[in-house]
Amino acid sequence: MEPLRLPILLLISLLLLPLAKPDLGSDRAALLALRSAVGGRTLLWNATLQTPCNWAGVKCENNRVTVLRLPGVALSGELPNGIFGNLTALRTLSLRLNALKGSIPSDLAACTSLRNLYLQGNLFSGQIPEFLFILHDLVRLNLASNNFSGEIPASFNNLTRLKTLYIENNQLSGSIPELKALSLDQFNVSNNLLNGSIPAKLQTFTKECFLGTSLCGGPLGLCPGDNGTLPTGEVNINGNGNKRKLSGGVIAGIVIGCVVASLIILVLLIFFCRKRSQKTSSVDVTALKHPESEIPRDKPASADAENGGYNNGYSVAAAAAAAMTAGNGKNEANNNSAAAPGAKKLVFFGNAPRVFDLEDLLRASAEVLGKGTFGTAYKAVLDTGTVVAVKRLKDVTITEKEFRENIETVGAMDHENLVPLRAYYYSRDEKLLVYDYMPMGSLSALLHGNKGAGRTPLNWEIRSRIAHNAARGIEYLHSQGPNISHGNIKSSNILLTKSYNARVSDFGLAHLVGPSSTPNRVAGYRAPEVTDPRRVSQKADVYSFGVLLLEILTGKPPTHALLNEEGVDLPRWVQSIVKEEWTSEVFDLELLRYQNVDEEMVQLLQLAIDCAEQYPDRRPTMSEVTSRIEELCRSSSRDDPQPDLVKEASDISSR
Repeated sequence: MEPLRLPILLLISLLLLPLAKPDLGSDRAALLALRSAVGGRTLLWNATLQTPCNWAGVKCENNRVTVLRLPGVALSGELPNGIFGNLTALRTLSLRLNALKGSIPSDLAACTSLRNLYLQGNLFSGQIPEFLFILHDLVRLNLASNNFSGEIPASFNNLTRLKTLYIENNQLSGSIPELKALSLDQFNVSNNLLNGSIPAKLQTFTKECFLGTSLCGGPLGLCPGDNGTLPTGEVNINGNGNKRKLSGGVIAGIVIGCVVASLIILVLLIFFCRKRSQKTSSVDVTALKHPESEIPRDKPASADAENGGYNNGYSVAAAAAAAMTAGNGKNEANNNSAAAPGAKKLVFFGNAPRVFDLEDLLRASAEVLGKGTFGTAYKAVLDTGTVVAVKRLKDVTITEKEFRENIETVGAMDHENLVPLRAYYYSRDEKLLVYDYMPMGSLSALLHGNKGAGRTPLNWEIRSRIAHNAARGIEYLHSQGPNISHGNIKSSNILLTKSYNARVSDFGLAHLVGPSSTPNRVAGYRAPEVTDPRRVSQKADVYSFGVLLLEILTGKPPTHALLNEEGVDLPRWVQSIVKEEWTSEVFDLELLRYQNVDEEMVQLLQLAIDCAEQYPDRRPTMSEVTSRIEELCRSSSRDDPQPDLVKEASDISSR
């Protein structure tokens, strides 16, 4: 029996050999097989190295490959089976923005430690594979912008740790299954062939998550038959589903009753409008559609004002005129004293010609631009065709003398990257500021507004120019004195001209308002050392500007509560990605198509991180910030060879 023992042991060893624990050598072989199968213009891995841990897009821990990030590197063809079965320690796999097609290889199921899977922007097809649902550690799954078809599997409920599920822009059909086992923070199924009602648990997401489908319910409105909306002539009785048709007489009675009620309401409206017009001679306050809660009184608030909507035909200063008339019994706009206390005329700055006066402004039609920190802003179109922006201030707590002194300082600021304050009006009940109108709106709207078809992506040239312009404007403010700061730097206060040149607005207003306006006004932008938002140092401005730069680069607003499952703020999220993963994952998808400016993007990212340092003494000055942005803008205009983004990212994480 003894001579047989050796062959048997040898046979057992050969059978168990394929089951041996994978190591870095097998990971390396798998990566080389991947390169051979799908190519890619940046997979210039040095095969002579025994370790793959220094290859572009590869990260190792404990002698295994744990991160593979290859976004936008022109991978093409199909992913073969037999590769990911060896990369079993993967926690993050990013192959987004390539041209991979076919189905997802089934041996990906062996990567049971996978937490983040980014496959968006490829040509994958077929049904969403069932083997994905045994990857119980998945936190983020993005299959958007592919050619997946079939129904959305109910097996998604197996992924109980899942926080992000993006499957928009595919060809998925059928209804959305109940996903009761999931607690999703991010979800999108828009632009699919889906129908039916949105499950109750998903109805908290915005309508943008479901557009381009035949879904109904929740943010998309009621489905047919919901809440008693039955076919015409039928009603639901006792809530038990029994239907009874209404007789013709009952229907006729309802119609007649509605007509009579409408006539009564119309008569009452005419009566009240005439009565109101007798009290105000300067403007027609019945045109008021967007009142503030405090002015004028006895008027309901409009939801449109809260949402920054537009209302044509609204008189921008109707409320102001009403307040003045009520307080004085006459239109104070005709007072001839402009400079003395109590003056009721517009006070202009500089030597510019006075092409309009207060009455012209009161008569102007306007549109609500938005409701901001210090009040509501309007676009006012005067009878002469002149267009200005008017801000109605709220919660002004200082005396008239202090107000005039502060606002005179603001009006004296003159720089091409500041929105100039042209004039102001002060009375007990109203404080109005008149600015140049910026036709392209704010950076915030440009970054986070409509991203549907027809929108021009924000390229690197536009973003870097906006960053440079904003830095120059803030640098100028800081140059006016050591105690002068902006105090409210955020993307909605960076306004744009038609040529996408940026101008900084709302500077110098922080000292005018009371504490009720300040707590949340710079949520996400405020430096950690700031305890009183009305008193912001120049170093705190630098921190806010650093957050603004991160917003420009990532495309994420700093108040985004879903940056990850822990809900950290934008600077900490970026720092964690730079430290633990690959920097490319930080950048906005719209920026990743500009491959020739990777180095400049990384440099601006490093500057943003420097500005957002927790300790003020470690932050650069705005002069240093402006100089560094100018240098990288000059660098991006040269024809330098394409840099190694990963090497730059490693440099950042080691600093």
